Amino acid sequence: MRTTQLLAISAGMALSSLAGVEACTGISFHAADGSFVVARTIEWAGTPLTSEYNVVARGKELVSYTPTGRNGIKFNARYGFIGLSVVNGDFVAEGINEAGLSAGLFYFPHYGSYETYNAQHNDKTIADLQLVEWILSQFSSIDDVIAGLQDVHVVSLDPSMLTIHWRIAEPGGRQVVLEIIDGKYNIHENKIGVITNAPSFTWHLTNLNNYVNLYPGVAKSQKWNGVELSSISAGSAFHGIPGDVTSTSRFVRAAFFVATAPQRPTAFDTVLQCFHILNNFDVPIGVEYNPGETPQDMPSATQWTVVSDLTNHRIYYRTAYNSNIRCIDLKSIDFGRVKSGSYPLDKDKTQPIEMIEIK
Repeated sequence: MRTTQLLAISAGMALSSLAGVEACTGISFHAADGSFVVARTIEWAGTPLTSEYNVVARGKELVSYTPTGRNGIKFNARYGFIGLSVVNGDFVAEGINEAGLSAGLFYFPHYGSYETYNAQHNDKTIADLQLVEWILSQFSSIDDVIAGLQDVHVVSLDPSMLTIHWRIAEPGGRQVVLEIIDGKYNIHENKIGVITNAPSFTWHLTNLNNYVNLYPGVAKSQKWNGVELSSISAGSAFHGIPGDVTSTSRFVRAAFFVATAPQRPTAFDTVLQCFHILNNFDVPIGVEYNPGETPQDMPSATQWTVVSDLTNHRIYYRTAYNSNIRCIDLKSIDFGRVKSGSYPLDKDKTQPIEMIEIK
């Protein structure tokens, strides 16, 4: 791909982000059997998003783009992985490797700031959109990722493009958020188990204190000047939880759902729970546009939802076009012999319907 084409893609992604790509929401859960599961949505409200799942074999040579071409850091995959990409097969947005390490990118507009690109450092330079690919192909633990970051320069392909932050998780249940601000790496332990977009992760944690009044269930009855007040319906104890699609409101809502959801017995039960919870974060077409500007050829701004079982090395996904859940079992893949390749998430962009016959 020519640099001019690459920059055009980058500019297009930046423009599209203003129309909803920054609405991604991530959650995570521990199952009773010790399994650890992470999940997320990805939004893109401008056009139907070209997404693929990528099979990357152990040993495959990968090269990063830079603002001047495909001339950045070269690296061979130490670990095979499955990654779901956006726009370009090298731009992996979410994935899991054969060691069970997971990584994903989330847009972080206006708050992140990378170091200035220097062509003299090309042999150690990696594009922000390829950092997930690099992490999954090189490392098996968060500590190894943090150590490896000291040897690379993360840059944007286009200075006008919005910045990114990342969630990295490992099978034991540890997960961190990586944010680059003023060219410095900031690693935040993510004990709340939730991630959205800007502002910074620490800001979101502080903001949760504004919702300390929320709790599950039904609010207790009260008397005001002798008039008894009681709940009209279920869920009154969390009445007032923010319901809009801004990153700040989604973080609060996701944190509440994660904190109040029952622990499921197995990894598979937890995977299904994640899909159900993330139904609440689907962004319908129409809410992010002025009247008359809404795209007509998209069923949803939430273009796909993915859940990764880090313990059992499985990745599940569904799309806006086909809500059936599909699964890739990494343990069934010989990453030393498999052929690397990219494949569309949907063979056909149609929703299968099971017809029920009544006689």
